[in-house]
Amino acid sequence: MKTIKTLTIGLFLAAMGSSVVAQQPNWGCSDEVQQEMLAPVSLYQDAVKQYKATKDSRWLEEAYPYWHEIVAKCPKQSKNLYNNGTNIMKVKISKAKDAAERDALIEELMNMYDIRIANYGEGPKWTAKKALDLEEILKEEGLDRYYALYDQAVRMEGELEAAYLVKYMEATINYVRAGKAEPTLVVDNYDIASEKLDDELQKNADDSVKAATIRGYIAGVEAAFSPYATCDQLVEIYSKKFEADPENVDLLKKITNIMMKKRCTEQQLFFSATENLYRLEPTPTTALSMGQMCLAKKEYSKAIEYLKDAVEGVADKDKYKAYLYLGHAYNGAKSYSAARSAYNAAAEADRTKGEPYRFIAQLYAGSSSTASEDNVSGRSAYWAAVDKLNKSKSVDPSEENVEACNALISRYSAHFPKQTDAFMAGLENGNRFTVPGWIGESTIVRTR
Repeated sequence: MKTIKTLTIGLFLAAMGSSVVAQQPNWGCSDEVQQEMLAPVSLYQDAVKQYKATKDSRWLEEAYPYWHEIVAKCPKQSKNLYNNGTNIMKVKISKAKDAAERDALIEELMNMYDIRIANYGEGPKWTAKKALDLEEILKEEGLDRYYALYDQAVRMEGELEAAYLVKYMEATINYVRAGKAEPTLVVDNYDIASEKLDDELQKNADDSVKAATIRGYIAGVEAAFSPYATCDQLVEIYSKKFEADPENVDLLKKITNIMMKKRCTEQQLFFSATENLYRLEPTPTTALSMGQMCLAKKEYSKAIEYLKDAVEGVADKDKYKAYLYLGHAYNGAKSYSAARSAYNAAAEADRTKGEPYRFIAQLYAGSSSTASEDNVSGRSAYWAAVDKLNKSKSVDPSEENVEACNALISRYSAHFPKQTDAFMAGLENGNRFTVPGWIGESTIVRTR
């Protein structure tokens, strides 16, 4: 009986052991190997806990052999395996005895990220992290390698944290300054980085905290690019390429896109490139470029026709720009009500932008004579203008927009009617009032 009982208990425990293994998460290795790795995992985790408690890097060195074995045999044990691995490997690299050992450890760190990508995905993010680590460890010595990795990360399909786009631009500029590429690379990569950041801002428009963070990254990219951003520099960079290959559609797209972004639309190079692009590839996008060109030439009727075509067909990311330019064209043609409609459509296309409301405010202020039936010489138009400027600030609290709005508010407030004039017209501070004429906005009476 004793023998049978012992055997029964043994079988029960064995079955329980098998059940535990079966219930464990998939570590990316066989059940047998996973069972063998329980002790190394425990020792590795204990060493990491000691490090976090004491901040003594010797515990990371203690963790290394166990961590190394886990990554090699069970690469899906945990995502934390790779987060902790970065710290473990950086300590090992910092204490390497010679260049050969350091280089081998750097390669192990890079390989760790490749293993993580193979098992968990997120290629762009972790390829960019490889670049960042190489930049921090090797500095100028690693420029070729870390620039290539940033470039690879930016061009991969998938999500990439916006902060890495700033690093990408900084790496690009370092690469060009080191004489490893022509200045056109800075312009080309700015085009990629700024477009991705604009997309991120639009996706996070309803999250004020994230939107503010992304605006900060946009400012960082703009600051990095600014030494290369003057219109004369862009013309110098691209003129020779255009003259050598004036019907290269990819080149023409680069030229028109960057010159529109940097508002270099009065340069002959922009005109020539735009006309060639529209002739070779008449699309809503090239119609947008043609509209921009006609605006620069003050050919407002032509601009309106091109831009009406553009707003019907351009991608969502370009609708804001197309409607904004259409508003400018209608404004130039003195079709103010149509201009307001276009600006409102622009504001709807990108709810993070305050510019459209600012332009409507300027329309109102410039149209005060059309509101003369208010009995205060059209000054009610300035109430509506200030309303739009306050709306602009609430939508886009960036420093640049707020400063522009405040300057206009100060100027327009000076045109409010005097209290005595308002009283004679039967108007009282704080009362609702509808501005007459095409403006037709409901606003609040204010005096100075």
